[in-house]
Amino acid sequence: MALSTGCFRNVVHKRRNISPLTRPTSTTDFYSQYKGRTRNIMAQSIQITAASAPANEEQDFPSLVTASWLKDNFSSCKILCAAWYLPIQNKDALKEYCEERIPGAQFFDLDGIADKTTDLPHMLPSETQFSAAADTLGITNDDILIIYDHLGLFSAPRAWWTWHVFGHKKVAVLDGGFPAWKAVGGDVDTSASGTDEDGKKKILAPTQAAQSSSLPPASLNYKSKLLTQEVRSYKQVLNNISANDKKEVVVDARPAPRWRGEAPEPRPGLALGHIPGSYNIPWDSVQSGGILKPVSELHELFKANGLDLKGGKKPQAVFSCGSGTTACILALAAKQIDKDAEVAIYDGSWSEWGALPDVPIDTAISLK
Repeated sequence: MALSTGCFRNVVHKRRNISPLTRPTSTTDFYSQYKGRTRNIMAQSIQITAASAPANEEQDFPSLVTASWLKDNFSSCKILCAAWYLPIQNKDALKEYCEERIPGAQFFDLDGIADKTTDLPHMLPSETQFSAAADTLGITNDDILIIYDHLGLFSAPRAWWTWHVFGHKKVAVLDGGFPAWKAVGGDVDTSASGTDEDGKKKILAPTQAAQSSSLPPASLNYKSKLLTQEVRSYKQVLNNISANDKKEVVVDARPAPRWRGEAPEPRPGLALGHIPGSYNIPWDSVQSGGILKPVSELHELFKANGLDLKGGKKPQAVFSCGSGTTACILALAAKQIDKDAEVAIYDGSWSEWGALPDVPIDTAISLK
């Protein structure tokens, strides 16, 4: 199925009368700023242009699309809302989805469609669990998936990466998320949904399917195959940083004060600091108002932090964060710089590394 020429690899943004966010000093500051930006973006038009790309070939399907593109190709897509928040944000993603959503969007539960045999949050599920969830969502391997969240560009990239790493070929993040959709005049479904227990059970049926499925993979319609080369364990990260010839560059997406060990972690009991030798590109630094920054700016930002994705010898990038969520924002950004960039996610991220007793940790003090 061919899509319009609005489908693209690299996104170029033109903004009118939208001043950039000032750099927040904390996660709480960012969300207070973003709340105000969400109100403003609704009242302002966003003009976005894009280079065309042949979307009839799976390998050329973009990982990022604009709200205007989604409006033009709406009938060809299946849409997932992957809204999710940190516990300290005190927000209910499911409640927000039930109150308003893009028409036809289904809820993708990042915490629920996950490995529940570990105490680590929202780790990747098994292939069988993922296929069971996909079947319950009514999604096939050939479907075009567009994923959004309610902040703009926060949790949707994690869902995008999850589908990608299980082998889905045509999956993209909606740049700017729900606020951008509203800003271009996209329809909004405000009909009652999930207002009682039966309604919530229906919405969370994919989560239940993932957690209860004991079916053999061959009996499931959706065929998933984990791309193990794009996932890292703590042992793999430890082996890399311990090697004399390091083949991978570790980049941490947490806010700089947490990376330096100067601010507390939102999850209790974790050590402060970062993986030795890692670089720091805070997740909010690659976007402005929930919209990913232009590719030229992303390239310079990554290059200044050890990742020249347009250089002669392109490094293998391993992205980490607090729990494997915002690391996926950096992976998405890297794919805009070079769609063939070799990237992986350290799934356990600091939730795992910061709790291990015998791994090396650096802080701002130890680096002086």
